[in-house]
Amino acid sequence: MTGHLTDTPPHEPTDDPSDDLIGTQTPARRLTDPDEAIAALERAVPGLAAHRRPEPVALDWAVLEDGLGTALPADYKRLAEWYPNFVLGDFLHVGLPGPGRERYQLAGIRETLTEDLQDWWEHDMTAGLRLYPAPGGLLPWAESNQGDMFLWSTTGDGPQDWLVTVASHNGGWWHYAGGAVQFLAELCDGTLEPWELPSIDRDVITL
Repeated sequence: MTGHLTDTPPHEPTDDPSDDLIGTQTPARRLTDPDEAIAALERAVPGLAAHRRPEPVALDWAVLEDGLGTALPADYKRLAEWYPNFVLGDFLHVGLPGPGRERYQLAGIRETLTEDLQDWWEHDMTAGLRLYPAPGGLLPWAESNQGDMFLWSTTGDGPQDWLVTVASHNGGWWHYAGGAVQFLAELCDGTLEPWELPSIDRDVITL
């Protein structure tokens, strides 16, 4: 697949979105500095820092951002520059692009959008939320080994305003009004209520 993503086909969910949308959790302070957010994650997951690269790598973000048709949040980009793919607690897989592998990351995002999420959409299983590139649409950034999905709701004036949206495998959906890296930190340190998610073991596995 090449070029930009196309909008989802016209379709309106028939179920009441409030049936599945649990609510929104809001951090006491949204961490807008990417390095501060990463530091919070490293405090929450003490073993993570052992996998930090000695220096941040240069990634060809244009491959992903031009391919998706949008800039990506600065915290996610900074995390990818410092860290390889990793799994938290043998549960939550944080997929990150590596040098020279940006196109594979793009292909994976597109596949999730056009296959898994599209299937959910067609079966009214997205809590009334549309898929990217519809305005405010859902864009995937992580997943669990139990079928949970972690997405951005591409709302606001730009990527720094996006919400994190959690889609649990049993149908419960909820928002977090902060960035992806801060979300991981607060999920792991117990600040967040893990609505319809298991508790996260702080062990780290790199891939």
